[in-house]
Amino acid sequence: MFAIVATAAVVVAGATVGVTLLQTRGESTGTTARKGFPPLDLPASPAVRLYQAGKHAQAEALFSRSHDLGDEIGAAFARWPHGTLDDMEKLVAANPESGLAQLHLGLAAYWSGRDADAATAWTDAAKVQPDEPSAITALDFLHPGVAPGLPPIVVDEREIDPHARALLLKGIESWDREHVVTAKREIDAAAKRAPRDPVVLTADAVATFTPASPERPFPKLGPLTAEFPKAAVVRLHLGVLLLWTRQVKKGEQQLRLAVAAQPGSVYASQAKVLLNALSKDGTH
Repeated sequence: MFAIVATAAVVVAGATVGVTLLQTRGESTGTTARKGFPPLDLPASPAVRLYQAGKHAQAEALFSRSHDLGDEIGAAFARWPHGTLDDMEKLVAANPESGLAQLHLGLAAYWSGRDADAATAWTDAAKVQPDEPSAITALDFLHPGVAPGLPPIVVDEREIDPHARALLLKGIESWDREHVVTAKREIDAAAKRAPRDPVVLTADAVATFTPASPERPFPKLGPLTAEFPKAAVVRLHLGVLLLWTRQVKKGEQQLRLAVAAQPGSVYASQAKVLLNALSKDGTH
């Protein structure tokens, strides 16, 4: 079982009012520079924390100690807006296959008011490294109609067909790390080993999700509810995906069906977490 409590907060935000940053994504074709500093999408570090705290000069000093690509990106952003966009264009030219560089070029362009250039950079970020987290973040910027990130895949290890268990768990680990190409390959392989296991088939359906085509899992999950009417795992994930695509009421219905189908299951308990989070958020 993978924890869903933190995910619940993301789902609630995505399914109701949206993440503040996402509310601005893709909505303007103007050329007015945006206020404040653009966000950094880099691994946590002292320099990143300084940047997020608004201590940009100190952040730049730390970032500048290294010539690692991520640190060079951070240093360019910490100097915002002085030369940031030019620096990012140079970094992309020097690292054309880096989704991380393309992603941040898009952010720099977007905060400069160059929305069309931002969209181009984010499209390139998703293409050059589709198996990296930067691709998912870029697609989130391009497609703000869904909650950010990937919907979780929740499993009870005890219920997985032993022939597919190791492959499935490996695939879910890749999914959690947003290595979606690898995850899909591993989960597909698990499904071939256990073609009648509702847990494996549900995971295989969820792994078709992408921010660019968030509806892909539904044609697979729908038939599974008829094939396995007592399988709470199917209802839970159908509910999560409905929330992820902002279909809140329908999502709540599926979560309640998950609880009713197998009240003592892992899936029912996780559905209750989400229902409680939605209730506290005032969506009822």
